[in-house]
Amino acid sequence: MTDGAAAMGRPPAAGDRHAADRLLLRGARHAGGWLVVLLVASLLLAVAQTALPAVLGRVVDAALSGTDFGRWLLICGLLLGVLLVCDILDDLASGMSTARSTGWLRRTVLDQILALGTRATRRFDPGDLTARLVGNAADAGRIGTLAIWAVTALVPAVGGLIALALIDPWLCVTFLVGAPALVIVARRCVRDASTSADLYLQAQAGIVGRLVAALAGARTIAAAGTVGWERRRVLGPLPELHRHGMGMWRVQTTIAAQEALLVPLLQAAVLAVAGWELSRGRITPGELLAASQYVGLAAGLGSAATSLSRLAQARAAAARAAELLAHAPMRYGTGTASAGPGRLEFRGVTVRAGAASPLAEVDLVVPGGSLVALVGRSGSGKSLLAALAGRLVDPDEGEVLLDGTALPRLARHELRRVVCCAFERPALIGDTLAGVIAFGASTPGQSEIVSAARAASADGFIRRMPAGYETPLVEAPMSGGEVQRLGLARAFAHAGSVLVLDDVAASLDTVTEQRIRSVLTGALADRTRLLVAHRVSTAAEADLVVWLEAGRVRAVAPHHQLWTEPGYRALFDAAAPAPPPAAQGAPR
Repeated sequence: MTDGAAAMGRPPAAGDRHAADRLLLRGARHAGGWLVVLLVASLLLAVAQTALPAVLGRVVDAALSGTDFGRWLLICGLLLGVLLVCDILDDLASGMSTARSTGWLRRTVLDQILALGTRATRRFDPGDLTARLVGNAADAGRIGTLAIWAVTALVPAVGGLIALALIDPWLCVTFLVGAPALVIVARRCVRDASTSADLYLQAQAGIVGRLVAALAGARTIAAAGTVGWERRRVLGPLPELHRHGMGMWRVQTTIAAQEALLVPLLQAAVLAVAGWELSRGRITPGELLAASQYVGLAAGLGSAATSLSRLAQARAAAARAAELLAHAPMRYGTGTASAGPGRLEFRGVTVRAGAASPLAEVDLVVPGGSLVALVGRSGSGKSLLAALAGRLVDPDEGEVLLDGTALPRLARHELRRVVCCAFERPALIGDTLAGVIAFGASTPGQSEIVSAARAASADGFIRRMPAGYETPLVEAPMSGGEVQRLGLARAFAHAGSVLVLDDVAASLDTVTEQRIRSVLTGALADRTRLLVAHRVSTAAEADLVVWLEAGRVRAVAPHHQLWTEPGYRALFDAAAPAPPPAAQGAPR
């Protein structure tokens, strides 16, 4: 189980909360000046809302008395204009600040995912990563807007309470008698909203993770006829999502019920006292009107629970992003690669996965400029050893050196310049087929792209495409073998002193595989070539064969020497013939 999966079903710890708060603060700062505009507009809006009932009351009193009616009516009109302008600015600034904050959070999370490399998918499900990058970052990006709205919402509430006291102290006392009920309900709502938001986001990420896995295996699911079973698997966490969603809904309905029941009762009580004070001549009709409005504003103290519940959801989303950011990415040095032959050395290398060790105490030297095949049964550690050579993975113990320099000491661009990798199932990245081959740390020219495609036996099918090398990738239907050849062409175009090939011939026919081997033993013979091999013909062409068994190096020798071992022959086809005499000479 990945760390991301293991986290399902539990709310974040206190440390996660503090990290989330720091991330939210950084995100709010990246909203820039729009957050200041939002703060000013929201404050002016809150002040205008607080002043409006008093002005309306003055308009009523002026109309009844026949004095200063025009002046107060003008002031009321100006105040309504301020409300309109501030409301427009508030909407604009909230959208812009949220967009800028969300954009920064998404870039930060994406950079972290890319910096973690293979560590990201080892610790988190791909769907979970997608949820953190897309949905959670959007929720957390609203924090600046939500925080300002939560604070400025207190201005009308507190202002309404003060206004009631100024109109008549008994009105304020009457309101305060019922206010504790609002506070108690609000406090419980905030606590419940925080927990429900945490668990809801985790259940949501679980569904996204299963959906991404199902989409990746759509052909297998269709061929196996397990669509119904897969649907049930993907939607398995749905009851949990529903339960936590209902919890969030209950919080909202509690707040709504609070407003629907408590606020009218408070208004009725305050208006009853206000009516009594009016009959005694202690307040004016305009003040009675203002008091009826200020009760609603003062009741906003209880409605602040809505803002706080949204803040809790944003904080929960930020905690999930902070959990990802807490993992240390792969660090690179500042060194440059020496002009050596590409000699690789593994010194006491051990890689752990929980209690198991896929590779244990590996000591190995790959001579510079040699063709070395890695062979072994499934799970023996071949691909992991190849990944270590390309520094796609770092060992838990020991070190890997290139021409005497430990790989972590090399700068990123230096490492990628001298070590290039190709994989069994390459990911094609680029707008066109030429762009796919050119994708890398450097940008090869058109002639280099074509030469690499020819070396990988990809030039023929590329030229048959509608626009040749400029055919858009999305409009280029390719077989598995063609995809593999295109990935191999990319590796050839960027080949430095070391070329790591992880089972790149798996989908190739025999003739094409032989052409690729001719390139590896001909045009690229001056490079160090490390191949994960499954076919006896590939091992027979190698200068050396590294035989892995259960995560350890069992033997290192030329193929013709290892062929005498029954266990070695069993790795391939037991009926395969012994290598011809030409392949039994000394290593090249």
